[in-house]
Amino acid sequence: MEAEHSSSTAVLKPFLDKNTHLNEQIFQYPPPFGFLHMKNKLQEIMDLLPASSEERRGGKDCRRCLVIGNGGILKGLGLGPLFNQFDTIIRLNSGPVRGFSADVGSRTSIRMSYPEGSPKVWDDTDSDLRFVAVIYKSIDFHWLRAMITKMSVALWDRLFFWQSVSTSVPLKASQFRLLNPEIIRETAFDLLHYPSVRERIWGWDQNVPTLGVSALNLATYLCDEVSLAGFGYNLSRKDAPLHYYGNSLMTSMLKEAMHNVRTETVFLKRLVASGSITDLTGGVHCNFC
Repeated sequence: MEAEHSSSTAVLKPFLDKNTHLNEQIFQYPPPFGFLHMKNKLQEIMDLLPASSEERRGGKDCRRCLVIGNGGILKGLGLGPLFNQFDTIIRLNSGPVRGFSADVGSRTSIRMSYPEGSPKVWDDTDSDLRFVAVIYKSIDFHWLRAMITKMSVALWDRLFFWQSVSTSVPLKASQFRLLNPEIIRETAFDLLHYPSVRERIWGWDQNVPTLGVSALNLATYLCDEVSLAGFGYNLSRKDAPLHYYGNSLMTSMLKEAMHNVRTETVFLKRLVASGSITDLTGGVHCNFC
């Protein structure tokens, strides 16, 4: 992973809080790559967050991290007990635990999401759970502030989300974290080698990494060993389930306009093949088939 990062400067703090010293680069790009023209909104949120120290990886014991995607490949594998053995377990968006623990495990250390992707019903019960908020647009700050302060999301604000959002996150303020956008910027420009920001009138143009690959990059800052599960899109099997829950099929990924999953797959295959990370479910690159 150090070789993959050779052209970039390491992110000093994966999470932002009231004690973070902000450099000018963080205001160079709009979300999700930075906070261009959002200094005041950012400061308001940072003032609500506790100073965090758990982002330091390493130490006396090896810290093993597992990033669990929401892929349909998890269905029926029965790997839940194995997943529960990892030190840090990162889940993405609204991927449920209740009713699926045999396949996806029951523990959650980090739930990483943006407003529209956050669970409507929370079933993470871990006392050390952290919710890592990812900012994709200005209105996300309003939602995050409402979740931290236990205020309601204003009806006017809801009009600016592309789908309904959670109206509450049942966590204490001390359990919230704000992802440093440099994690996403580094993932996009330095690891995936996407061109610089190409914002369109509506959305982005396939230069935004998926939350899964961004979570992988985050994990390399938190842990000594990183594994994946539930990753990989087999686009040739159009009738395969997209997620381990719900009824979406793989065909829906063919319409994806924001993320370049083929480029990400090549990147992940290289990491797995080189032994930098481990793919426990074989959806990216299968070393055990």
